[in-house]
Amino acid sequence: MEERHEDLERIPSWLEHELADKPAAHANLARPFLHWFLLRRARQRAAHRHHPASADRDLRRRVSVALDFLAWIDQRDLALADLAQEHIDDWITGATSQRRYLIRYFLKWTTSRQLTRELTVPSLPRQEPQNLLDEDDRWPLLQRCLTDDALPMDVRAGGAITLLFGPSTERLCHLTPEHLKFDDKHAHLVLGCHPVLLPPRLAELLRQLAEQPQLRPQLSRVHPGPRWLFPGMVPGKPISTHGMTQKLSRYGIPVRTARNAALAALAADLPSPILADVTGMHRHTALRWVAYARRDWAEYLAARAAVGGSDETP
Repeated sequence: MEERHEDLERIPSWLEHELADKPAAHANLARPFLHWFLLRRARQRAAHRHHPASADRDLRRRVSVALDFLAWIDQRDLALADLAQEHIDDWITGATSQRRYLIRYFLKWTTSRQLTRELTVPSLPRQEPQNLLDEDDRWPLLQRCLTDDALPMDVRAGGAITLLFGPSTERLCHLTPEHLKFDDKHAHLVLGCHPVLLPPRLAELLRQLAEQPQLRPQLSRVHPGPRWLFPGMVPGKPISTHGMTQKLSRYGIPVRTARNAALAALAADLPSPILADVTGMHRHTALRWVAYARRDWAEYLAARAAVGGSDETP
């Protein structure tokens, strides 16, 4: 009997929830894009090889970007058939994050349906981390998140996860109690294919967060959906990535540099396949992180050797 992947099968109901306030024309494009392009391919991949834990999140992101793009072209009084390369270039250059590059999937589908002409989405720029939180700052910050009761619980938990494991802010925001695994002795967090062991203090923080009563249960019944560890202001939705970043920053946790430092530390100790499985990042991204961490370590050793050599010079 063919294995059923519940994470994939929940996406259509998620889409219907997302389409509740969208124009009918957008819904008429989003549904076939999901069902006949994204889900069909995802089910085929899942049937023939390993099914990544992040697959459902990746599909949701591609649909969300497509809906954002449709709203963007509406604002410019454009139809799909009107799109030219200059419009795609404007869409990309106006990006505040790398997620806009995901429009390549939607445009591949629209081109195959002859809804758009052949258009090119540039490759995602491969950038090395520019700033890493210093380890002398990272560990005291982590200690503060784990022990400072004056901080809000969601800030402590979100900050500690970022400082330890370096997930993307979007992945962090979309965590649910189902990502937590507790047994008699240990607690684990599922970010990728393999659960990661949680320190006892963080495990207890996340347990309390998962058991917190919903602030507006009556609205949750009207807007069914996952129960989020980090709920947002909109019923049924998690906190936005911008909201999470701003909230952590207000309490002195610099998300980007903290995440980079955590990933660099993990990449220095783990082979790239394990790094990918543990964090849920793409294997190519994991390869780049490991290459960066090893080169950085080699440069550090070379610098230490040079300093040592100069000290011995008469």
